[in-house]
Amino acid sequence: MEKTTLFYIIIGILVVQYLIHQLLEYLNAKRFKSKVPSELSDVFDETEYQKSQQYKKTNYRFGLFSDGFSLLLTLCFLFFGGFELVDTWTRSITESTIPMALLFFGIILLGSSILGIPFSYYQTFVIEEKYGFNKTSKKLFFLDKIKGAVLTIIFGGAILSLFILFYQWTGPNFWIYAWLMVGGVTLFINLFYSRLIVPLFNKQTPLKEGNLKSAIENYARNVGFELKNIFVIDGSKRSTKANAYFSGFGKEKRITLFDTLINDLNEDEIVAVLAHEVGHYKRKHIIFNLVVSLGLTGFTLFILSLFINNPQISLAIGVSIPSFHAGLVGFVLLYSPISEITGLAMNYLSRKFEFQADDYAKKTFAATPLVTSLKKLSKNNLSNLTPHPAYVFVHYSHPPLIERIRNLKA
Repeated sequence: MEKTTLFYIIIGILVVQYLIHQLLEYLNAKRFKSKVPSELSDVFDETEYQKSQQYKKTNYRFGLFSDGFSLLLTLCFLFFGGFELVDTWTRSITESTIPMALLFFGIILLGSSILGIPFSYYQTFVIEEKYGFNKTSKKLFFLDKIKGAVLTIIFGGAILSLFILFYQWTGPNFWIYAWLMVGGVTLFINLFYSRLIVPLFNKQTPLKEGNLKSAIENYARNVGFELKNIFVIDGSKRSTKANAYFSGFGKEKRITLFDTLINDLNEDEIVAVLAHEVGHYKRKHIIFNLVVSLGLTGFTLFILSLFINNPQISLAIGVSIPSFHAGLVGFVLLYSPISEITGLAMNYLSRKFEFQADDYAKKTFAATPLVTSLKKLSKNNLSNLTPHPAYVFVHYSHPPLIERIRNLKA
């Protein structure tokens, strides 16, 4: 099939995005040997610092290979008619729009998942294992993959089917109904993620009575934060890395602590981390992010509705017979530069919100235990203490450690 102008635009987008990404990775890698700021001199001793540098270098080299492989595979798929081949297979099985779309995406996602498993396996059982992070068994690794695939089939298939039904019923106005559906699903997941999704992968248990629970409840009471649900999650069965997060609204509101966090930090440090999370809630960051996310989704769906009917979008990925599913793939590829720009804006706001949440924790609890907790977590995760500013601007949703500490000590 003759290649269209849009086809070459997609190729250009993929290549330019890859080159920009690799340039940022290179600039960041050049900073691995930078002198650590004096405020962070106590994070690593010399042996630990060398280990953290080697960990970053290993991930950098692995990323060069995996990203290059992904780009090469995508380009080959486009140039040699991979999408057309999959489309032809699906049409030989069914001509019904929804089953055809489900088969089309199912084949592509299955192939992508299978090709991605060796990379994920190497990352987990070679790199993470070598540096002492991995606690996942091979059985759990593959079980997670299967569970993830099943959830994708159920939820992804249902959402895609409804998208197409809305399109068939309402034509150009389908984006409104699709937007309402996505909004409903997003709210549902935000409310019930911890109750319905997390138990499929992890065990959650209420935090036991004791000094830690009392300290958390006392803090929550002092700042007027109603908190009845404090859970501990068994993150240690997969990794030594620690985390904590806040989820849900109203009666479904809960704070979840990784068991690794409880093991790594002392009582005041844990309360300080939770004060930061409460700061996000009190400053309405969660609501803001939800509203902005829904707004961007609506905008994207509206733009999709303007182009999904254009046969040139399907032709742009080499599919000769225009269809909703081919048009959707073409649109996603063509729209990706806009997604990158909105992603930059969201990361910028996220970094601002992190400072605000830190300020809230400093004001309502204390700065020192939050500083020491951030240092401990950075040490345990072998974090990059000297990232390149351009890399931070594009990729970081949280400010670098040094900026957070200077803000907290100001």
